[in-house]
Amino acid sequence: MIAYLDTHTAIRLAHGRARIGREAARLVQRAGLLISPVVLLEIEYMYEIGRVMLPAKDIVRKLDHELGVRLCDLSFADVAGTALDEKWTRDPFDRVIVAQARVNGLAPLISSDEQIAKHYPRTVW
Repeated sequence: MIAYLDTHTAIRLAHGRARIGREAARLVQRAGLLISPVVLLEIEYMYEIGRVMLPAKDIVRKLDHELGVRLCDLSFADVAGTALDEKWTRDPFDRVIVAQARVNGLAPLISSDEQIAKHYPRTVW
């Protein structure tokens, strides 16, 4: 089984602030964890404006080392095509993150974002 981490969940886990929901914690322990490449980009943006303390590459290395998190390599053309239908948000990062999980067989997406949960039925927290 695989599951995706959204940006904020990835940051929480990397910074040791793993206060996540019980169901999400179980999934982190059981699933092969993936992040969308757009999560990497969003983390780097957050680093550049001072909202996170480590650059994206360091966070992803830490997540890989500690939890085996991998960068998803699905076709961007497929993901972008699916993201076109995610009209519930104007946030391009959320659109792609949800589309990535949707394209990969409606994989679970670990997120505390209420809007994501409202529009993606496989959101886990």
